Amino acid sequence: MKIAIIGAGNLGLSIAKGVLHSNGATTMYLTKRNTSAIKDFEKYGNVVVTSDNEEAVKKSDILIFAVQPGHFSGILEDVKDLLSENHVLISTITGFSISKMEEIVGKDKYVIRSMPNTAISVGNSMTCICSNELGKKRIDLAKAIFNRMGHTLEIPEEQMQAATVICASGIAFWMRLIRATTQGAIQLGFDAKEAQELAMHTCNGAASLLIDSGSHPEEEIDRVTTPKGCTISGLNEMEHQGLSSSLIRGIVTSFEKINQIKKG
Repeated sequence: MKIAIIGAGNLGLSIAKGVLHSNGATTMYLTKRNTSAIKDFEKYGNVVVTSDNEEAVKKSDILIFAVQPGHFSGILEDVKDLLSENHVLISTITGFSISKMEEIVGKDKYVIRSMPNTAISVGNSMTCICSNELGKKRIDLAKAIFNRMGHTLEIPEEQMQAATVICASGIAFWMRLIRATTQGAIQLGFDAKEAQELAMHTCNGAASLLIDSGSHPEEEIDRVTTPKGCTISGLNEMEHQGLSSSLIRGIVTSFEKINQIKKG
C-alpha cells in the first residue's frame, strides 16, 4: 500500500510507527512544515519525508490526515484537484465531520473517519471507524490498516465524539490510574521503578483477562475477593471515596467539553 500521512505530529508519527513496524506500507510519505525533526524516518528506506503535501498525494493511494483541525480545510482545498477515483481519504481530525469533508472534495470520494489513540505506536490501539456511503466499499481496507496496530470497531459517525473521549482521552485516564497505583505501591515500600512495573503489568493483565475470557469485570473481581478479605475492603473504601463516580463524571465532563469545541 502506498500511504501518505499528512501531518506528522504526535499522532501522525504514532500511526507511521505502527504501520512501519507491521510492514503495512510499500511506500510512505510523511509531511510536515518543518521536516528536520522527522528526517530519521528516512532510515526505513521506503519513507519519504517532505513538506510538500501535493507531492505526497500524487505519489500515494491512501491519505491519512493527522493535522490540526484549523488547518484541515485549507489542506483539503489545496489537494482536492489532485484526488483520483482511487484515493482513499482517512481523517483522524476530531470534530471534522464527513459532510464537511465532502463539501470540499465531493461525495464521489472514499471518505473515512478514524479515531485511533497513541497506543497505535506500540501496535495496541483501540481505533473507531466510520465512513461516507462510498467509503463503505473501503472500510475493510481501513480496518486492515488499523487492525495491524491493535483493534478496530466500526461505529456510526454520531458516536465518534464519545469514542474520542473513551479511546483517545482514555489513554490519559488509564495513565493516571496507573500513576495512582504506582504512588500507592511506593507508600507500601516499593521503590519507584518497581512500583511502576507492578502497576503497569497488573493493569495489562487485568485487560488481557477480559479480552481473552470475554468476562464481565465483576466476574473477575469475584475471583479475587474473599469474605472479610483485603481486596473487598480496599474496593469498598475506593467506592466510599467516589472512585467509580469520579471516573464517570470525568468521562462525561470530557464529552461535554468536546461537544463545546465542536460547536465552536
